[in-house]
Amino acid sequence: MNLEVVDKSLETFVLNLGPQHPATHGVLRVKLTMDGEYIVHAEPVLGYIHRMQEKMAENRTWAQYMPNTARMDYLGALSYNHGYAAAVERAMGIEVPERAEYIRCITVELNRIASHLLWFGAFVLDLGGFTPLLYAFDDREHILDLLESVTGARLTFCYFRFGGLYNDIDDDFITGTRAFIKRLRSRMPMYHDLVTNNIILIKRLKDIGPISQDMARRYGATGPVLRGSGVNFDVRKHEPYSVYPEFDFDVPVYSEGDSMARYMVRMDEIEQSMRIVEQGLDKLPDGPIMVAKAPKIIKPPKGDYYCAVEAARGSFGIRLISDGTNTPYRLKLRSPTFSNLSLFSEACHGMILADALAFMGTLDLVIPEIDR
Repeated sequence: MNLEVVDKSLETFVLNLGPQHPATHGVLRVKLTMDGEYIVHAEPVLGYIHRMQEKMAENRTWAQYMPNTARMDYLGALSYNHGYAAAVERAMGIEVPERAEYIRCITVELNRIASHLLWFGAFVLDLGGFTPLLYAFDDREHILDLLESVTGARLTFCYFRFGGLYNDIDDDFITGTRAFIKRLRSRMPMYHDLVTNNIILIKRLKDIGPISQDMARRYGATGPVLRGSGVNFDVRKHEPYSVYPEFDFDVPVYSEGDSMARYMVRMDEIEQSMRIVEQGLDKLPDGPIMVAKAPKIIKPPKGDYYCAVEAARGSFGIRLISDGTNTPYRLKLRSPTFSNLSLFSEACHGMILADALAFMGTLDLVIPEIDR
């Protein structure tokens, strides 16, 4: 007796998600093999906006490359400014004035809050809720106003310099920042009442898209994705840099590993960033914002150097190789969401399509940072 052989390939179909799709938040294509509503296989297709950021570094001076750092993660540009400046300063042994380090941390944390607010609004919009986006963007505008007053930009910041900062903060910035923190802290309960405790959101996120600690580590996940899987790792705490050791703050960690856990990590991080900003303003020392006798021509000595910072989406690392000239010999960038996206294919196997889109939202993807 012969058994009927079923060719599974005849029961599936291919669905292209993107490269232009609202849920991917950028030019990302995911090739989905579907069995009805369920995902059999997912293949992220990258490179649609590849700009050769690493190669560009080899064709300009160290200082000329600073604006490029903001073009990758444009939502958390100051962290990328910070990472690049710190890597070059480490190579050259430049001691940054304490006031400049405090201002760097204050502005980076404000930028982190702005990034998380944008993610929050866009993520809830993906799930069908429109109103929270308006509240989140309203708060984010206050941060952009503050940052614009000292950096001259609202998105692709180029504020840091090797050895310090472009511009000092003034009393208006300090007063405005304190007022903003007070305002945002008063609005956080509203966000939780409106969204976090909403039964529709809970049903869409709880026990959906689990990422185990093992999976997170195998793919090199960092940031809220890793901490939402119960791994307590934050570069600011575990590989301290700048003046972060001077601040008292917690690292939010949730062990559930589901989409709800990653959501909660980011919401808690907003509160922790506000604590850092407040402490930074309270402890802000007087003094210069640029190192005395800052080198006019940047030429790191020959060598291989690495520096990592905690960006809004995870660990951002810069490996630079100098041959002693005024141009990088090689610059290798380690971006967080490239690794975080890599686990999508394994994690969403067997997942219903609607849940996969919610799951993708919790990865907080910024495509130029992946393609770079």
